[in-house]
Amino acid sequence: MDLATSMAPTPAQAFDTLLQRHRGIVRKVAGSYARGAEDRADLAQEIAMQLWRAWPDYDPSRSFSTWMYRIALNTAISFLRGQSRRQDSVPLDDHIDSLAGGAAFDPETHERLRLLQRFMATLGALDRALLLLYLEERSGREIAEVLGIGESNVTTRIGRLKQRLRDFAGASPRP
Repeated sequence: MDLATSMAPTPAQAFDTLLQRHRGIVRKVAGSYARGAEDRADLAQEIAMQLWRAWPDYDPSRSFSTWMYRIALNTAISFLRGQSRRQDSVPLDDHIDSLAGGAAFDPETHERLRLLQRFMATLGALDRALLLLYLEERSGREIAEVLGIGESNVTTRIGRLKQRLRDFAGASPRP
């Protein structure tokens, strides 16, 4: 074994490095699909476990973040289906903070994020995933690849979601 080979990262080290670099994806997906801090932590752990299980099949010639989103969203959707169907309110304040990565917001921006979170809670799993990826400024091509739908379908659905959000915002009571 030569020096270069002995210094190469193990598959576990390579996985851990990429997971840490893109941990915001796990946090955002878990925050968008789980209720309460405990459920978000459980879902984040489940996503990490599913990513590790799928790691041997990862193709390094493809985008890691796209691969990661696909697995994270599929795991979240399965998690959501496994949860009870009750419509409890989502504890928004700590969820907004987790989505923001701890950044502080002015009251108007905070209220807009609360409105967006309430809107997302009304969406089905596919539309929620679509909106999350759109808000992450992913390209239509990448969204289509992650969700397994056509690019024109992505464009159409985003347009409809924007209109629904405008309607929702107009119908929501102001504080």
